[in-house]
Amino acid sequence: MSFQRRIPSNLFGVAFGLAGLAQVWQAAERVVGAPRAVANALFIVAAAAWLLICVAYFSQGWRQVLADLRDTVFAPFVSLAFVIPLLFGAALYPYAPTSGRVIVGICLAGTVLIGGWLTGQWMMGELDPVRLHPGYFLPTVAGGFIASAAAAHVGFRSAGVAAFGIGLVCWLMLGSVLLNRLFLRGSLPTALVPSLAIEAAPPAVAGIAYLALSGPRIGTDIFGGYTVLMVLVQVRLLPLYLRLRFGSSFWLFAFAYAVVASYALDWLDLSRPAGYQGYAVVILVLISGFIGVIAIRSLLLAAKGEYLSASPAVPAAPPSAPAPRHSPDVGSPAPVRGMDGDGPPG
Repeated sequence: MSFQRRIPSNLFGVAFGLAGLAQVWQAAERVVGAPRAVANALFIVAAAAWLLICVAYFSQGWRQVLADLRDTVFAPFVSLAFVIPLLFGAALYPYAPTSGRVIVGICLAGTVLIGGWLTGQWMMGELDPVRLHPGYFLPTVAGGFIASAAAAHVGFRSAGVAAFGIGLVCWLMLGSVLLNRLFLRGSLPTALVPSLAIEAAPPAVAGIAYLALSGPRIGTDIFGGYTVLMVLVQVRLLPLYLRLRFGSSFWLFAFAYAVVASYALDWLDLSRPAGYQGYAVVILVLISGFIGVIAIRSLLLAAKGEYLSASPAVPAAPPSAPAPRHSPDVGSPAPVRGMDGDGPPG
């Protein structure tokens, strides 16, 4: 099978980012009275994007899906096919409770199943540590916490607590592994650098889930503190990000930063410091503008037929020693499949 111009699993990040922005506007309704219609419209657009990507991706055949599930770069992104609709189910619940519960129940089960499959596969010891990236948080950490919040919203509290446990334990487990890789194994390949934004997401989604389950202020502050630390990390990484060429992998920034913005709005709504509504408006404008720019640039590239080929390929990893830290790319210069679908024929 040829891998030329294929639909990569990381393209689900488009729908993920749009759903994250919808969640921000949903939170803004509580804090500053933002129009509910904006959040609803964004959820509809995100759902349409998710559906189109699902059709395009899964129409490639199950052999391709299974190949991605075994791939050290693309495997974590496949889980987004189940994780993203959890947000849709929770948003639909106030209008159609039964449908919302069904969507959340099915996708929660799917998230746990694919998280278990991937965790078991990774435990088989076939991973090259150099090719690990923060996207590995998506199946069980982001998936667990998002499932927890969604389950709590639709009344599945016990399932929500269980999903929170999955997210928390996997965060502790994977967090240490991924930080070890980032600290000691050399720079990420250029195409995977946007995945560093995902490091900011776990404490924010954990805080949102904790708030949905119980709402005590102490939990919000604990996760909030680590979120602030990770935001400062993102500031330090700005020089690295500014050297990147735009491509579909930039949607990895969208959800990560949107969920931080959503969590910040939840915190402002809970604590209500002086001038909190002004802060909320600034957050809303900044994140909406940021994701809006990503969306516009994506549409412009798509109109030229260049969207899936806009980002560099992920280089093949060497079998032994990692590349030195000064190298912008890790491993051999010979490319494998790119994050945006290009690469040599298989």
